[in-house]
Amino acid sequence: MLECSPRAPTAPRSLIPTARALLAVLLLAVSPLLPAAESFQFAWLSDTHVGSATGEEDLRATVQDLNSLSNLSFVIISGDITEYGSGEQLRLARNILDGIKIPCHVVPGNHDTKWSESGATDFPRIWKEDRFVFDHGGFRFIALHEGPIMKMADGHWAPQDVRWLEETLKQSQDRPIIFITHYPIDDGIDNWYVVLDLLKKYNTQAALCGHIHRYRQESFEGIPGVMGRANLRNTAPEGGYTLVEVKQDHMSFSERTGGQTRPPWHQLTLQRHDYAADTNHYPRPDFSVNARFPHIKEIWSTNTGYTIASSPALWKDLAIVGDASGIVRALEIESGRPQWTFKAGGAIYSTPDVSGNAIVVFASTDGNVYALEAATGREQWRLHTDRPIVASPCIFNNVVYIGSSEGKFRAIQLATGKLLWDFDGLGGFVETRPLIYNGKVIFGAWDQNLYALDARTGKLAWKWHGDRRGVLLSPAACWPVAAKGKVFVVAPDRKMTAIDAKTGEQVWRTGDYTVRESIGLSADQNRFYVRAMQDFIYAFSTASSQPQKLWEQKPGFGYDINSGMLIEKDGVVFYGTKNGLLIALDGKTGAIRWQHKIGPGVVNTVVPLGPDRVLATDFDGRITVVGR
Repeated sequence: MLECSPRAPTAPRSLIPTARALLAVLLLAVSPLLPAAESFQFAWLSDTHVGSATGEEDLRATVQDLNSLSNLSFVIISGDITEYGSGEQLRLARNILDGIKIPCHVVPGNHDTKWSESGATDFPRIWKEDRFVFDHGGFRFIALHEGPIMKMADGHWAPQDVRWLEETLKQSQDRPIIFITHYPIDDGIDNWYVVLDLLKKYNTQAALCGHIHRYRQESFEGIPGVMGRANLRNTAPEGGYTLVEVKQDHMSFSERTGGQTRPPWHQLTLQRHDYAADTNHYPRPDFSVNARFPHIKEIWSTNTGYTIASSPALWKDLAIVGDASGIVRALEIESGRPQWTFKAGGAIYSTPDVSGNAIVVFASTDGNVYALEAATGREQWRLHTDRPIVASPCIFNNVVYIGSSEGKFRAIQLATGKLLWDFDGLGGFVETRPLIYNGKVIFGAWDQNLYALDARTGKLAWKWHGDRRGVLLSPAACWPVAAKGKVFVVAPDRKMTAIDAKTGEQVWRTGDYTVRESIGLSADQNRFYVRAMQDFIYAFSTASSQPQKLWEQKPGFGYDINSGMLIEKDGVVFYGTKNGLLIALDGKTGAIRWQHKIGPGVVNTVVPLGPDRVLATDFDGRITVVGR
């Protein structure tokens, strides 16, 4: 603001407009953003990991320190609020953060979404929203997370969230924008460019992220980026966070730890960026593999507009699948034409199963297990539970077997929905589809254990756990397979194990192949298949008393951690990667039959329709048939 001395001569009235115009030009040259003249300061926390060894204690110390400062306007937290997204951990974190005396805005990270017993639906229940937008000091702060939801994979911008961001940006007009997220906005998010391309259309000043737990200056295709430290003490002698000071022409970032504020480690100039003038050619997903197998095409594809994190079920000529909006839809397999829809009360991350007498069963994060008439979608019954369900059912001998998120596993009469038995001895939630084998129901839970229950009574037959302890290493995401009296599982501990199906005794175990959660069985039960994390798919004998590799194939997909299963049909093994690549291999030799990329993101466990045709769903909400 310019001030005039009382003794200064007054400018002629005719010159005042010209002087004002000149003043506006000068101010624009100094600060094209024209934010509020007064500076402000806010606190930025990231990666608090409540539920980890020191997460709760470190966050409590930070809240106490924040309340000792008098010049803060608000607090933002850029994800990984908890260690694994349980309702208990989220409520504890919320209780601690409610002690902050100024506004606090939070967005989830991958630890809040990947291992979530609620399919990440507890987060918006507890915080009212899992994204935020607010204005302060002439700036607009916008936060969005990238999951991933219920899958070990890259981050992914959900289609429903991208629509929200697009509308929010349109309403921002020309206000300078500070964008907050958890992951760095690079190819660690499989569709990173979708949000970058939107942000470049507006007056975006900076993108703040966490995830890597340390300070780093970034550039996200020209958008200035800043990575913040974790609140945890294991990144420094003491826990800590970041103080951000915003002035008329810059933002400065200082570490606050041990009750002391260190000198700024980074300063970011606030200026208008001409993103449209950037002539650099930034990388985008490569679909050139499709030209190598031109006989394989997308026969049809439909976009639901919502994340799909489960697989379809087949009944006659229908594909039946649910999505994050809570809609289950049935589509004609040949054409993709919709036949019916059903709306549940919450997101659906449960893969349906269909019985021979035409009943389709699935679960929802509204806490219900549903049974519908497969031909029409009419509800037959529902069974309510106390928590959201992300587990998938298995129907066997007119009984529905399904896990849940409140420490129980259930057997339900298919015809009526009557509860036959429940087992309440679980220490964590169930996400997998159970295996029924030799009178036992076999499944893993996020409590480190693999369980075998008597299918008739629900009594515990045995349970097994690996030699590496830790909840996040549980054999809980893979769909177990069994043959020749043995159960085979793979887990995040990167080990592959064969277990005696009758006794639960370990037959063999190996960490030689860097497996994770993807497994499958041949139709003749002579082979089981696993996907390794570093560009390999293997076949092993089911008969051997030691790991006996039958073949290996290096399909060229690179690093992959998708928890989709390998499925064989008509002698062909199918798999979909975390980056949208469908692979078809000869089951006996491992030879590559074809590959086809359908998108940038996670492909859920596919449903083969024949040796050269497959039905797939992905995180972008698409349902696609690929083949000849």
